[in-house]
Amino acid sequence: QVRPVESGGGLVQPGNSLRLTCSVGGRLFGSYAMGWFRQAPGKERAFIAAISWGLGKTSYADSVKGRFTISRDTAKDTVWLQMSSLKVEDTGVYYCASRKESWLGGDPSIAAEWDSWGQGTRVTVSS
Repeated sequence: QVRPVESGGGLVQPGNSLRLTCSVGGRLFGSYAMGWFRQAPGKERAFIAAISWGLGKTSYADSVKGRFTISRDTAKDTVWLQMSSLKVEDTGVYYCASRKESWLGGDPSIAAEWDSWGQGTRVTVSS
Protein backbone atom coordinates (compact mmCIF):
# COMPACT_ATOMS: atom_id res chain seq x y z
CA GLN A 1 0.00 0.00 0.00
CA VAL A 2 1.21 3.50 -0.83
CA ARG A 3 1.91 5.60 2.27
CA PRO A 4 3.03 9.14 1.41
CA VAL A 5 5.35 11.01 3.78
CA GLU A 6 5.94 14.74 3.31
CA SER A 7 8.88 16.88 4.37
CA GLY A 8 10.44 20.26 3.64
CA GLY A 9 8.02 22.70 5.24
CA GLY A 10 9.14 25.69 7.23
CA LEU A 11 9.01 29.45 7.73
CA VAL A 12 9.81 31.59 4.69
CA GLN A 13 9.50 35.25 3.74
CA PRO A 14 7.13 36.40 0.99
CA GLY A 15 8.74 36.17 -2.43
CA ASN A 16 11.07 33.36 -1.45
CA SER A 17 11.03 29.72 -2.51
CA LEU A 18 10.63 26.37 -0.82
CA ARG A 19 10.63 22.77 -2.05
CA LEU A 20 8.48 20.08 -0.52
CA THR A 21 9.28 16.40 -0.87
CA CYS A 22 6.93 13.43 -0.77
CA SER A 23 8.32 9.93 -0.32
CA VAL A 24 5.67 7.66 -1.73
CA GLY A 25 6.66 4.62 0.31
CA GLY A 26 5.63 2.03 -2.24
CA ARG A 27 5.87 0.99 -5.87
CA LEU A 28 3.54 2.86 -8.19
CA PHE A 29 2.05 1.76 -11.48
CA GLY A 30 1.35 3.83 -14.55
CA SER A 31 -2.29 4.30 -13.67
CA TYR A 32 -1.44 6.06 -10.38
CA ALA A 33 -1.33 9.76 -9.76
CA MET A 34 0.22 11.87 -7.01
CA GLY A 35 -0.90 15.25 -5.80
CA TRP A 36 -0.58 18.06 -3.30
CA PHE A 37 -3.36 19.66 -1.29
CA ARG A 38 -3.22 22.58 1.12
CA GLN A 39 -5.27 23.32 4.20
CA ALA A 40 -5.03 26.99 5.13
CA PRO A 41 -5.99 28.18 8.62
CA GLY A 42 -9.75 28.13 9.00
CA LYS A 43 -10.33 26.67 5.53
CA GLU A 44 -11.03 23.29 3.98
CA ARG A 45 -8.36 21.24 2.27
CA ALA A 46 -7.88 22.52 -1.28
CA PHE A 47 -6.25 21.10 -4.40
CA ILE A 48 -2.85 22.49 -5.37
CA ALA A 49 -1.27 20.27 -8.03
CA ALA A 50 -1.25 16.74 -9.43
CA ILE A 51 0.91 14.61 -11.69
CA SER A 52 0.11 11.32 -13.40
CA TRP A 53 2.69 8.63 -12.76
CA GLY A 54 2.87 7.05 -16.17
CA LEU A 55 2.83 10.05 -18.49
CA GLY A 56 3.82 12.89 -16.19
CA LYS A 57 0.82 14.99 -17.10
CA THR A 58 0.24 17.83 -14.64
CA SER A 59 -2.63 19.89 -13.33
CA TYR A 60 -2.52 23.02 -11.17
CA ALA A 61 -4.89 25.15 -9.18
CA ASP A 62 -5.32 28.60 -10.70
CA SER A 63 -3.89 30.21 -7.57
CA VAL A 64 -0.47 28.58 -8.05
CA LYS A 65 -0.06 28.42 -11.83
CA GLY A 66 3.24 29.94 -12.88
CA ARG A 67 4.61 29.80 -9.33
CA PHE A 68 4.49 26.13 -8.29
CA THR A 69 5.84 23.11 -10.15
CA ILE A 70 5.09 19.48 -9.38
CA SER A 71 7.53 16.80 -10.52
CA ARG A 72 8.29 13.14 -9.95
CA ASP A 73 11.06 10.57 -10.21
CA THR A 74 9.52 7.20 -10.99
CA ALA A 75 12.76 5.37 -10.16
CA LYS A 76 12.90 6.90 -6.68
CA ASP A 77 9.15 6.90 -6.00
CA THR A 78 9.43 10.54 -5.02
CA VAL A 79 7.35 13.63 -5.74
CA TRP A 80 8.33 17.27 -5.26
CA LEU A 81 6.49 20.55 -5.11
CA GLN A 82 8.72 23.48 -5.99
CA MET A 83 7.12 26.65 -4.66
CA SER A 84 8.34 30.05 -5.86
CA SER A 85 7.21 33.65 -5.35
CA LEU A 86 5.50 32.59 -2.16
CA LYS A 87 2.68 34.70 -0.78
CA VAL A 88 1.22 34.99 2.69
CA GLU A 89 -1.88 33.28 1.30
CA ASP A 90 0.21 30.17 0.61
CA THR A 91 0.45 29.51 4.35
CA GLY A 92 -1.00 26.20 5.45
CA VAL A 93 -0.41 22.52 5.96
CA TYR A 94 0.54 20.78 2.72
CA TYR A 95 -0.53 17.18 2.21
CA CYS A 96 0.78 14.69 -0.30
CA ALA A 97 -1.82 12.27 -1.66
CA SER A 98 -2.04 9.31 -4.01
CA ARG A 99 -4.78 7.71 -6.05
CA LYS A 100 -4.81 4.33 -7.79
CA GLU A 101 -6.41 5.66 -10.94
CA SER A 102 -5.41 8.97 -12.45
CA TRP A 103 -7.81 11.82 -12.97
CA LEU A 104 -7.17 11.99 -16.70
CA GLY A 105 -10.41 12.90 -18.39
CA GLY A 106 -11.81 14.04 -15.05
CA ASP A 107 -11.17 16.46 -12.20
CA PRO A 108 -8.22 16.02 -9.78
CA SER A 109 -9.44 18.62 -7.30
CA ILE A 110 -11.98 16.38 -5.54
CA ALA A 111 -10.24 15.35 -2.32
CA ALA A 112 -12.57 12.42 -1.67
CA GLU A 113 -11.34 10.70 -4.83
CA TRP A 114 -7.78 10.42 -3.50
CA ASP A 115 -6.93 7.17 -1.72
CA SER A 116 -4.03 7.77 0.66
CA TRP A 117 -2.68 10.83 2.47
CA GLY A 118 0.49 11.86 4.24
CA GLN A 119 0.64 13.46 7.65
CA GLY A 120 1.22 16.96 6.27
CA THR A 121 4.06 19.46 6.45
CA ARG A 122 3.50 23.03 7.59
CA VAL A 123 4.47 26.02 5.47
CA THR A 124 4.33 29.50 6.97
CA VAL A 125 4.91 32.53 4.73
CA SER A 126 5.50 35.61 6.85
CA SER A 127 7.75 38.66 7.15
